[in-house]
Amino acid sequence: MTGGPGKTPGETPGEYGGTAAPAGPAAGAAAEGRRVRPEELRSHAWYGTDGLRAFSHRARTRQLGYLPEEHLGKPVVAVLNTWSDINPCHRHLRERAEAVKRGVWQAGGFPLEFPVATLSETFQKPTPMLYRNLLAMETEELLRSYPVDGAVLMGGCDKTTPALLMGAASAGLPAVFVPAGPMLRGHWRGETLGSGTDMWKYWDERRAGRLGDRELDELEGGLARSPGQCMTMGTASTMTACAEALGVTVPGASSIPAVDSGHDRMAAAAGLLAVDLVWRDLRLPQLLTREAFEDAVTTALALGGSTNAVIHLVAMAGRVGVKLGLDDFDALARRVPVLANIRPGGAYLMEDFHYAGGLPGLLARLGEAGLLHLDRPTAAHTSLREQLAGALVHDDDVIRTTGDPLAEEGGIAVLRGNLAPDGAVIKHIAADPRLLTHTGPAVVFDDYQELQARIDDPALGITPDSVLVLRGSGPLGGPGMPEYGMLPIPAALLKEGVQDMVRLSDARMSGTSYGACVLHIAPESHVGGPLALVRTGDLITLDVPARLLRLEVDDAELGRRRAALRLPPARYGRGYGSLYQEHITQADTGCDFDFLARPGQVPDPCAG
Repeated sequence: MTGGPGKTPGETPGEYGGTAAPAGPAAGAAAEGRRVRPEELRSHAWYGTDGLRAFSHRARTRQLGYLPEEHLGKPVVAVLNTWSDINPCHRHLRERAEAVKRGVWQAGGFPLEFPVATLSETFQKPTPMLYRNLLAMETEELLRSYPVDGAVLMGGCDKTTPALLMGAASAGLPAVFVPAGPMLRGHWRGETLGSGTDMWKYWDERRAGRLGDRELDELEGGLARSPGQCMTMGTASTMTACAEALGVTVPGASSIPAVDSGHDRMAAAAGLLAVDLVWRDLRLPQLLTREAFEDAVTTALALGGSTNAVIHLVAMAGRVGVKLGLDDFDALARRVPVLANIRPGGAYLMEDFHYAGGLPGLLARLGEAGLLHLDRPTAAHTSLREQLAGALVHDDDVIRTTGDPLAEEGGIAVLRGNLAPDGAVIKHIAADPRLLTHTGPAVVFDDYQELQARIDDPALGITPDSVLVLRGSGPLGGPGMPEYGMLPIPAALLKEGVQDMVRLSDARMSGTSYGACVLHIAPESHVGGPLALVRTGDLITLDVPARLLRLEVDDAELGRRRAALRLPPARYGRGYGSLYQEHITQADTGCDFDFLARPGQVPDPCAG
């Protein structure tokens, strides 16, 4: 790659879509091709005027121990840090924030660190997806209400990447994203382990009676060996790669292992880049174009990435007025090959991917094949083409060529039919190929608790041909659309060697999971979607090549069932849950809040 964080892009689009609008006197600087003057900084309204409020702001900044020379007339950069003691993916971000601030200081800026909500996929219940929009709201309002000119967004664990970028996009300021980075690979008795993926695998071994307490104890200590997000191509690594593909990170940032010294250097470079973006007035919505989102979708597909990327990218695009839908994913999936040989769809882990050339190497190959928009700007370069110049691949088995892909089509397919009129998704690259065309009898569970209690009940008569159906697990029903979609296979079948079955739900699934799992069925059962009408014994047809999901019940019978259907009552009587259930949208439109996704202007506050 050529150039670096200080390289100045050329002209970038000047129109802002969605909910964000340029604010402050510097709004036209980028379009005019000039650098911002100190008196045009947004923070100048807080610090640089001659009124009582500005005097108070300066006095309180002295109270914080800062000299006038340290901050007056300099870009104020908010460092939004999702670190916490309960989030192992972000355990190292307290130290990385210091590197970010070092970079901001070195570039002549003034960093201010803000602690923001931490969304831990491991510990937060019922699911951090319930709180993605809360972190997005917090991000937007912090950036709008404080005297900041730009931001560095620090995250990585599944929902934090889209939440931070959604909020920052709506705030409309210059921003750089710092990915948390993947953890080190796991080890156990000579085997290389992948977090999540091998957790599911060995827990099934335990349920089948082939793994004892001693082995399980050893696995607990060997599965996740360092800070950082999952080192498989789960949701975390998919979304941080998408952020890099969008052009809002330091080039090459998304695959650097969390404990590698290169991660520290990348964090410092992000601080340098953030200050430069402020001086150039290059704001996040200017980078998040239709072309950028198409490239992010292409990237997720070429990585064999998580199905969760569908929901998050749709929501992110909506924040800047870009219309991105399920059909866009399916159309691109039909022509984008899978090049990343990474678990769960492949053989390697994120460390291998990084040292094989990382995302720059993969993007370079996609670009050579004409699958990317190479002339769009990125935060660090005039164009993506310039950013990828000189990028190399060092291992053709880890990052395949387009002539020798892991799969000819992208790893995600969009299904429709009378069971999913608004769509459903399947990560077919991680499923048993024989199940991609299948008809079988449904075995229905009304919620996850019933599933847990009854899945091993012999009275259910579950066979390898059965189609396991879980409902009540969507955006409202979950609540929050938990990752229940990899329904467990009955222990008796596991003991017989059955490793995959067709499974359907309105839930999501961890990106580290695998299997013939149909997800995100929309509309969900909780609002009366067709999934609510399925009964045990009904035949269901899955046909991935035809992109079909069909309930083999005639319309007259479905009409009778619908007439008898009674929807569940609202779950929350007050609080954030009440706000959530009143405003959440369905999976096919990104599960954003309707009042956050709609167009409209939000004025900057009066600071004087």
